[in-house]
Amino acid sequence: MEWLTAPFEVAFVQRALWGGVLVSLVCALAGTWVVLRGMAFFGDAMSHGLLPGIALASLAGGSLVVGACVSAAVMTLGVHALRRSPRLSQDTGIGVLFVGMLSLGVIIVSRSQSFAVDLTGFLFGDVLAVRPQDLAYLGVALGVALAVSVLGYRPFVALAFDERKAATLGMRPRLAHAVLLGLLALAVVASFHIVGTLLVFGLLIAPPAAVLPWARGIPVIMAGAACLGALATFLGLLLSWHLHTAAGATIAATAVLQFLVSVLASGALARWRGRTAHRLDAPDPHTEYGHPA
Repeated sequence: MEWLTAPFEVAFVQRALWGGVLVSLVCALAGTWVVLRGMAFFGDAMSHGLLPGIALASLAGGSLVVGACVSAAVMTLGVHALRRSPRLSQDTGIGVLFVGMLSLGVIIVSRSQSFAVDLTGFLFGDVLAVRPQDLAYLGVALGVALAVSVLGYRPFVALAFDERKAATLGMRPRLAHAVLLGLLALAVVASFHIVGTLLVFGLLIAPPAAVLPWARGIPVIMAGAACLGALATFLGLLLSWHLHTAAGATIAATAVLQFLVSVLASGALARWRGRTAHRLDAPDPHTEYGHPA
């Protein structure tokens, strides 16, 4: 028991645990829609696209959260605008913005005297440096994400499964898509200073994707993703403490490992059910003609 509880008797590890749990809840709400909508590539691009605003805010001595919000707004508006082009696929537009924003961010960071240190901090974060005010910010972000998910539930469901049907039902899919991009931006901005712009993608995608093969309803996916994200945070911090590894990276790696286990288990269960059904459907050679052989 001491092996399990000793790390969490330290104040900064306790704050890291609460911060990671709040991030997991926010990412579960946004990540479920991202997985169902097939927007994983945009989530990855968004997490990298925050770098220019964060770098500028750092060099200017301003708020990193404000800088991240500016970059997120640019990415969201850019993707939404490029989506309207009939001759350009959405993936192409996202890819161009992704590379452009990441390159611009690296260029800005290279102006710093501590280039390697700053870039590492921006990309990978420092979950063990969570402050009480960070927990307050995450609490507000969770409240906003929950309100958006509840109010936009029906349009998001229609958008995720059939955009044309959503338009027919008067769900305004373009507006719903824009709000969904905003929800994703909120999750990434709220989480980047906890696990970094690079590793937030793990908590955003891996937990909902791990629950998806086992769940039948969207609220169940969200709840399961939140539980898996919180568990990944706990196990990641525990392993990081005892193995002396990077905390944020260990949390993200644990989330990805959960996904791999889920995929392998669901595949094995599907194969077992297939073999069982085949044996049940196969005719008995001793009674095939209605009489014992």
